[in-house]
Amino acid sequence: MKKNMGKADRIIRILIAAIIATLFFTNIIGGTIGIILLVLAGIFLLTSFISFCPLYFPLGISTCKKKDK
Repeated sequence: MKKNMGKADRIIRILIAAIIATLFFTNIIGGTIGIILLVLAGIFLLTSFISFCPLYFPLGISTCKKKDK
């Protein structure tokens, strides 16, 4: 897998995941929507740590900085 996520993209995803987890575990959000958002937060964390977003690949999107040759 080739990395396709830049540093800013990863930080934003981690922050969103942390906010969702905080809202879920403080019972501000709950029920089915809470579980769905918690799963989404887990996916955000996983993709942030491996620096690869499967949805970016087929669309040809990359938020990584371009390397000059």
